[in-house]
Amino acid sequence: MSEIVRRRSSRNAKLAKIPLGIAGRAAVGFGKKLAGGDKTEINAQLNQKAAEQLFTVLGELKGGAMKFGQALSVMEAAVPEEFGEHYREALTKLQAAAPPMPAETVHRVLDQQLGTQWRQRFSSFDDTPTASASIGQVHKAVWSDGRTVAVKVQYPGADEALRADLKTLSRMTGLIASVIPGADVKPVLAEITERTEEELDYRNEGSNQRAFAKGFDGHPEFVVPKVVASAPKVIVTEWLDGVAVSSIIKAGSEDPEGTRAQRNRVAGQMARFHFSSPETIGLLHADPHPGNFMVLPDGKLAVIDFGACAPLPDGFPAELGRILGLAVAEQFDELTELLHENGWIIPGRKVTDQEIADYLRPFTDPIRTESFHFTRKWMQRVAGKASDITSPEMKTARSLVLPADYVMIFRVLAGSIGIAAQLDAEIPFMQLANTWLPGLREERSAS
Repeated sequence: MSEIVRRRSSRNAKLAKIPLGIAGRAAVGFGKKLAGGDKTEINAQLNQKAAEQLFTVLGELKGGAMKFGQALSVMEAAVPEEFGEHYREALTKLQAAAPPMPAETVHRVLDQQLGTQWRQRFSSFDDTPTASASIGQVHKAVWSDGRTVAVKVQYPGADEALRADLKTLSRMTGLIASVIPGADVKPVLAEITERTEEELDYRNEGSNQRAFAKGFDGHPEFVVPKVVASAPKVIVTEWLDGVAVSSIIKAGSEDPEGTRAQRNRVAGQMARFHFSSPETIGLLHADPHPGNFMVLPDGKLAVIDFGACAPLPDGFPAELGRILGLAVAEQFDELTELLHENGWIIPGRKVTDQEIADYLRPFTDPIRTESFHFTRKWMQRVAGKASDITSPEMKTARSLVLPADYVMIFRVLAGSIGIAAQLDAEIPFMQLANTWLPGLREERSAS
């Protein structure tokens, strides 16, 4: 058995044990309840064990499991209080590093990708990784011209591992959704699966990053490190030193007032970056989690990891702005008609304007004022509404479908809002939407 196959079998075995372990603990918990145990305490223990098992396994894995976990981790602010801190801690850990690969393995990949004389292209190379991503790890080095660079090296066998993990995870979406209330798991996993092949070739990431670096060169708020070299399994970019947004989130939870101005500023910068990128670059950075953003000493926001990008050569679709504009104006009859005409409602299903109004109401707080304060409490309320399977709104949701062209856009929107709630930040959401969504400008001008 090859090493790649052995590792893949081990990963799948770990994933397969998750539902069995959770089911077994649920049976034990039910027995304790019958024996007169405290239901609240027993439920809390079951929740903790389930979260620990699921997220610990996801965190240990490379490839699709870690990538999927990172995509979900930005939604930790939506976890209800009754599930406890163990969920938040486990979800947050998914943004962190995976176990490193040995130096000799790194050197072998560099031999294959940059040539056996690769050391001549560097003045120095640190064998100890500084960070890891879902399918690769990052090393600090000095390029031959004296520039300090980040060298991202893909894990050998990451392509096979990624495909295998995603196939296994696709069979677990129901379980994962039950552990993370309000998370729309299937579209996230489907989108990650669809983009797998693109992200496995770092030359695509290099092309995306070059476009962003050129478009935002000299920008007063944003910095994108320039690409120095790229190959299918290795990408070399300029090195940047800064404070990770995840650190700012943690500092804010410990000292809310002391970091409030900084958190508002960072959340605003992230929102402006996402809103402005399609019109400025023709691309949308589609991997929003705190590990991809950091604040530089001069206050600028640095953005890294451009493996997942959505092509939007004409900017955001005008249809999206029109939908938002009709929701702002509460013209739900016209909005419902627009949704029917453009494939947002499953063919053959009948949804009334009142049902659309009731369904959207929990989500519309940010569009009622020019600026909105995103909080964990708000996220928890929205997630609770979204996951109540007995509600009339859930019946409406089952008649709706997100068109394929909008999956990446809504992933970025949900992720950005999740990070804003983690930051407990206020941002000028509608002001930015009015500036960068052409359909919204037209809709509001007409009204």
